[in-house]
Amino acid sequence: MRSHDPVALAGNLSPFDFRELASFNGAAFCMYYGDRLDQSDWELHPDTDELLMVLSGSVTVEILTDTDHHRLPLTAGQFAIVPKGHWHRHVEVHDVVEMFYTPGATIESTANDPRAAHAGAAPVSGS
Repeated sequence: MRSHDPVALAGNLSPFDFRELASFNGAAFCMYYGDRLDQSDWELHPDTDELLMVLSGSVTVEILTDTDHHRLPLTAGQFAIVPKGHWHRHVEVHDVVEMFYTPGATIESTANDPRAAHAGAAPVSGS
């Protein structure tokens, strides 16, 4: 057993660097550090929910439904659960250290609206 300190680890990362923290139930808790990003690429997890927890800084998580979109502003100590099958991305990223857990597959997109552009797309590994 060992402890993990993602905020301390982030001090050694470049902006938008990702790191695995610890294995958990066949997947891994991971973290990333990001700063001054208008928006990330879209991603979708077809077979699992995703946990996004902000440890420091702030970020807004944009989530698409079939007909709408939602923006969830998060600051240190807050988290969101992105439901499986929903496209989402990070916007308004400011000096954020985020821990995430994504035990399933990931589909990524750079499309303006990935709902139409990737109907029936095959998943890729990673998060």
